[in-house]
Amino acid sequence: MTDPLLDVAGVHFAYQPGRPVLSGADLRVEPGQRLAVVGPNGGGKTTLFRLAAGALTPGAGQVAVAGVRVRHNRTGLRALRQQVQLVLQDPDDQLFSASVRQDVSFGPVNLGLPPEEVRRRCDEALTALGVAALADRPTHLLSYGQRKRVAIAGAVAMRPRLLILDEPTAGLDPAGVEALLRTLDDLHAAGTTVVLSTHDVDLAYRWADAVAVVAGGEVRTMPAAAGLADAGLLAAAHLLPAWAPLVHRLLDRIPGLAGARPGSAADLAALLTAESEREAGGRPPSHGETAGSRSAG
Repeated sequence: MTDPLLDVAGVHFAYQPGRPVLSGADLRVEPGQRLAVVGPNGGGKTTLFRLAAGALTPGAGQVAVAGVRVRHNRTGLRALRQQVQLVLQDPDDQLFSASVRQDVSFGPVNLGLPPEEVRRRCDEALTALGVAALADRPTHLLSYGQRKRVAIAGAVAMRPRLLILDEPTAGLDPAGVEALLRTLDDLHAAGTTVVLSTHDVDLAYRWADAVAVVAGGEVRTMPAAAGLADAGLLAAAHLLPAWAPLVHRLLDRIPGLAGARPGSAADLAALLTAESEREAGGRPPSHGETAGSRSAG
């Protein structure tokens, strides 16, 4: 049995004595998993991420990456940051260099890599995030969405095995969200395991294969389809159930649409359009029109 890529075991953490944020939290992330972390504001999602990235030290319990316990010294953290990268919600918390290329190159340069390798990693990361044309642009002149992508590119340039994104779609317009999800699909296909936090349970449902609910100092992990349809569990985290599994139950009661599984409003609109055309033409539904699919965008 192989070790999980990330193993948070029995972790306790408090910023102030007597006011715990996490109390015996457990989280396992397997290689290749697509994990969405949900929970209320102030519930501990970002704290959990900072612990996983070595930015915070647990008061009790342990964090291990690929079977190796995180050591909070210079050597241990240097090794950790070559495997795990965290991108914060606000890109301005991470962008500090004069130009995009300088910012994305910062991590590889600090690894002591040769200039050619730094350049290669930077170019690949900029291309992966769709911001290669901005390489020489001053960071302070970028739009919010562009700054988000550049911040992620800086993490990708480190070639981590695990990329952790704190609210990556916050502040983006719908087109920006879809573009970012396609980029995350590409990173996942290239072998990077991605974990993200979000308040958008519908996005989590169609993107993730597992969900971790952080609430009350604890973390509960389960398949996305089950967790994001559990009204009681989500209510405890101040969230509403995802609409997709509820729509699926309704469609299963409609002759000709049973088994359809739209994962987004766009999928549902396409399904209903196809059904209307079928009814107008008086022809039976085809498998492709009724099966539907969960889409990551």
